[in-house]
Amino acid sequence: MPLLNDVDVLKVRKYGKELAAALQFSTSERTIVATAISEIARNTVLYAKAGAMHLRLIRNGMKRGLMIVATDEGPGIPDLKLAMQDGYTTSRGLGIGLPGAKRLMDEFDIVSEVGKGTVITMKKWER
Repeated sequence: MPLLNDVDVLKVRKYGKELAAALQFSTSERTIVATAISEIARNTVLYAKAGAMHLRLIRNGMKRGLMIVATDEGPGIPDLKLAMQDGYTTSRGLGIGLPGAKRLMDEFDIVSEVGKGTVITMKKWER
């Protein structure tokens, strides 16, 4: 799904909740997934100006889950360690987007290269 504006953020958030419901995640787990998606999608629109988010159901043996991959070709993140600290922001936000999404999900990986963009992969597994 493309990420170009706030409407796209709402669409991908809704789709993530639908996939989480298909996995029979609890209401609170659906909200957790939607919140992590929103944080990363908003950051993509705000900082990279455009990107995409791909969501799909995954399996690991008998375990099922949801994988979310956000990609952009924006400016990249110069200092990932700093960006992953609570309270760090380069805008007027609270600085909890990236570290907050990491805490909410079961798996979180971020790769960013200055001048080339960022790829964030998140996974949430059924309980």
